[in-house]
Amino acid sequence: MERELSVGAIVFRKNKEIKYLILQYGLGHWGFVKGKLEKGESEKETVIREAEEETGIKDLEFLDNFREKESYFYRWEEKLISKDVIYYLTKTNTEKIKLSHEHKYFKWLNYEDILKILKFKNEKEIFRKADEFLRNEKTSVQRNLDKY
Repeated sequence: MERELSVGAIVFRKNKEIKYLILQYGLGHWGFVKGKLEKGESEKETVIREAEEETGIKDLEFLDNFREKESYFYRWEEKLISKDVIYYLTKTNTEKIKLSHEHKYFKWLNYEDILKILKFKNEKEIFRKADEFLRNEKTSVQRNLDKY
């Protein structure tokens, strides 16, 4: 069985409210920025590269202490593949997105709307954790929402 490791980010921006970036992949499902870890890259370097390649975003800020892993199996050309995806939580000030050829559409959506269009249970759970982390981070440290 083959193994793959990808790294991605749940990207958000904050104006009046928190909006998350979601991308529609070529096969039709919606998900977050992610891509394969390349030799010699750190996980965060992969996130930065993938975000720029897939969306044009160049100003990501990582939130400390959020790193979640999703694991699943899929078939590709009759091979069973075990895949792990590591997700980080990142902030951007960029609103205008330049999609790569890998994606059909993008949307900036609030928490409830993202949950409606995510297809996979594991991805929904990681997204819930990211949103909860973001909201708790602000509350527990008494940070000003405008920082995020």
